[in-house]
Parts: sequence; C-alpha cells; structure tokens
Amino acid sequence: MYAPLGAGGSGGRAAPPITLLDGGMGQELLRRGGDRPSPLWATRVMIDHPGLVQDIHADYFAAGASAATTNTYAIHHDRLVNNAMDHRFAQLHDAALAEAEAARAASGGGLLLGSTGPLGASYRSDLMPPHETGVALYAEIAAIHAPRVDVLVGETLATLSNVAAFLDGCDRGAPGTPRWISVTVEDRDGTRLRSGETLADLAPLAARADGVLVNCSAPEAIDQAMPLLASFGKPFGGQGNGFTQITSDFLKPNPTADVLVNRPEMTPERYAEFALGWAARGATLIGGCCETGPAHIAVLAERLRAAGFVIV
Repeated sequence: MYAPLGAGGSGGRAAPPITLLDGGMGQELLRRGGDRPSPLWATRVMIDHPGLVQDIHADYFAAGASAATTNTYAIHHDRLVNNAMDHRFAQLHDAALAEAEAARAASGGGLLLGSTGPLGASYRSDLMPPHETGVALYAEIAAIHAPRVDVLVGETLATLSNVAAFLDGCDRGAPGTPRWISVTVEDRDGTRLRSGETLADLAPLAARADGVLVNCSAPEAIDQAMPLLASFGKPFGGQGNGFTQITSDFLKPNPTADVLVNRPEMTPERYAEFALGWAARGATLIGGCCETGPAHIAVLAERLRAAGFVIV
C-alpha cells in the first residue's frame, strides 16, 4: 500500500510534483473505431477516421492528463513498406502531430510527447537493424517531431542497442530537444529488459536522457523496476499495460492487437493503486499504456490529488 505524502503525509514531506501522462492510444482506437485490427491499425485510423485521435487526446486532457503522446509510435518505414504506404510517411507524422496539437490547444495547455516505437517490431529484440541504420531512422523522425513537441520519447524499447540508437538519433536529428527513454521489461522479472539484458545496465544510457520510464509491461513488473529507475538519478516513472501477458502470437510477423487478452481485474481503481505506489517511491512521470483509457487517468488524477500529490 502506498504512503500518502504532503501535508499530513509521511513525516510532513512535500510531495514531488507529478507529470500525469496519458493512457493507451491503440486499444482505445480499436474500441472507438470499430474496424477490424490490422498491423497498422493506429496509423491507418488517421486516414480512415480523421479526428478520432484528436478526440482521444482531448478525453485524456479532460481526465486530468498533463500531456498528449502523439499517435506516431508505429510510423516507421519498415511498417509502412510492408503495407504499401511508405509514400505517406511524412503525411502520417503530420496528421498525428496536428491532431495532438489541436487537442492541446482546445484544452488550454499541456505537454506534447513525440512518440517513436522500437525498430523492427514491439518486444522483438532480434529485429533491431544495424546501429547506424537505426540512428538514421530515428534522426529522421526526431527532426520531424522536434519543432512541434516538447519531449521526444522512445517507447517500448526492449534492448540496450535500441535505446542507444534512439539517443544517437536524437543527438543527430534534434540535438537540443529533451528526450525520454521508455523501456519494456519482462512481465515476470521487472529487473530485466525483454531482451534478457539487465535493467541496471541501462545506467550509462539513462545518463544521456532527461527521463527514464518503463512502459507496456505488467504493473507488478514495473513495481520491481522502480528501485533501479530511481538509482539512475533522473526523473522516472511507469506506464503499465492491462494485458494478461505478451503472447507468442503477438511476437509473430505483422501481429494484430486482437491476439492480446486484457486483464479484467485491472480496473481504474486497481491500476491507480499500483501507480500511487510508484509515486510514493519518487516516480514523477506516471500514466498508462495499452488497455488503460481515460477512465484510468481520471481515477489516477483524483487519487493522486487525494494523496497530497500536485499534478503539473
């Protein structure tokens, strides 16, 4: 159980301000869009359902989120080439950025987080391209995002090599823009990346980032990761998912989200208990990932304030 901080809290200590991140985008799009999932579902929706991404960003801001994470996670050349859409690379990035910008403007403020996912595929450490190739790919995206976002975020990075390529790409494409690294860990051992590498070995790379998180992992695994994240001396936090586990079917080529099963017990209230525990351990970057939605963020905002935390 978390220990409330702030006035009347643990020893009268002031609660550190929390940047409340948003929740998942892809699964929320599936629920609202009504389309059968495809390998490019979250990307394709900006063509098939313009404005839907903006609506979801707006709902997260209304729920209390401090930031909108752009719907650019899977806009990589390799994904688009496989689906005959690479000619829309720049257009899709622009559409995602524009929908996030519009939602922020309507809400009256907030951070924009320029998201980019792993190269190759999510959770697949074996598909990372050679380092220089990865750096060039990330530099291209960083240069597109930097003029329009507050922070560049490398999400669901499963290997140390992918983290290094993301950071080097940021240095090349957007050297003055803050960057966060967000890794994914094993669901049964939160001290290891999904590659099997130890989270402790992330320390030299974390030193080059402005924030470090664990995302798209079981909340219980993020619990285990918290002490290591705290040891890096950077703002840190977590965004857990609501899946039972990452299944073998999702690790096959061109996976779709319908092979993943949600955890019915991961209600907004239950998720908030995990997240409050992270806040009590010093985490200041907190939100949700797949299978968390605006309702989770609304409950989390309410519970954080009730516990004495200030959301900025």
